[in-house]
Amino acid sequence: MAEIKLKGITRRWNDFVGVDNLNLDIPDREFLVLLGPSGCGKSTTMRMIAGLEDVTEGEIWLGDRMVNKLEPKDRDISMVFQSYGLYPTMSVYENIRFPLRIRKVPKAEHKARVMKAAEMVELTQFLDRRPAALSGGQRQRVALARAIVRAPNAFLMDEPLSNLDAKLRVSTRAQIANLHHELKTTTVYVTHDQVEAMTLADRVVVMRHGIAQQIAPPMEIYNKPANTFVAGFIGAPAMNLIEGEMSGGTFRSPVLTVEGLAHRHSGPATLGFRAEDVEVVSEGGNLAAPVYSVERLGDSTMFAIRAREDLISLKADKSASLEIGETVRAKVTPEVSHIFDGTTGQRIEPALTAA
Repeated sequence: MAEIKLKGITRRWNDFVGVDNLNLDIPDREFLVLLGPSGCGKSTTMRMIAGLEDVTEGEIWLGDRMVNKLEPKDRDISMVFQSYGLYPTMSVYENIRFPLRIRKVPKAEHKARVMKAAEMVELTQFLDRRPAALSGGQRQRVALARAIVRAPNAFLMDEPLSNLDAKLRVSTRAQIANLHHELKTTTVYVTHDQVEAMTLADRVVVMRHGIAQQIAPPMEIYNKPANTFVAGFIGAPAMNLIEGEMSGGTFRSPVLTVEGLAHRHSGPATLGFRAEDVEVVSEGGNLAAPVYSVERLGDSTMFAIRAREDLISLKADKSASLEIGETVRAKVTPEVSHIFDGTTGQRIEPALTAA
């Protein structure tokens, strides 16, 4: 087991910066998720930890060793990729066993270690099969077992669920969470799927343009996004963001006015709120517009309305019966409102009030 420290790491190709001065301490046994859209630098960060990309500047430490110059094979890290990377001519047993052969682990240990890894991912009945005879989910489990069998200091997982269908993603995600609980091995997991990040991570690093936007536990990121990018990226649906002006504790825009805010900010501002935090009402409210679309989800109903250029999501009770074109009304209160600086996009916390 090992902690991982990234000290000011940068990856640059000529004038293009893939990762920019990233500082990160990953404690032993933590499950850390690197999250962001394509091209944000998350996979490049993982590849630098693995030794598959050179570090332009900065240091990478695994435990008490700086590993910038170490070959990938000498870093004692197991990787699980988006593509399974299995050997088609080998059985499942031999695929799982392969890292032990390469690392010259005594043969007497092979069977016990392979069987233990296979049992952890529920593959013992498939050990004689070849990869072509397995489903996508089973192949990904072989890749997980092959990583587990080495008993490495850390796991690196690069979008391992991307090739699976929705149902398999849910079940395999649960299996990865359970494996981490059992193995307690430091894990760095890359994904663009915020649901994976929210359900798996001890902490999430939200990245954009090679820069960490926020590093925090999932619920802190959900409840207190650091800026409008994080607010608009995390959540399903993402946080609604409305541009306007603030003065004297009141936010005003052409579509919404919220009074009684405790934020001491004047000037351009963006007000955010989540679909599930507002109340859809039959009369009154401070937000009203024709329904643009309706999604009946079984346990609730999701309405979308168009406010100028933006679509705003409102979550209502499953009994809500409005149709497209009818007016939906909602009550947005100060308590559910998030305020961001209209110029920088950074979060503004409410001022402390006297008890």
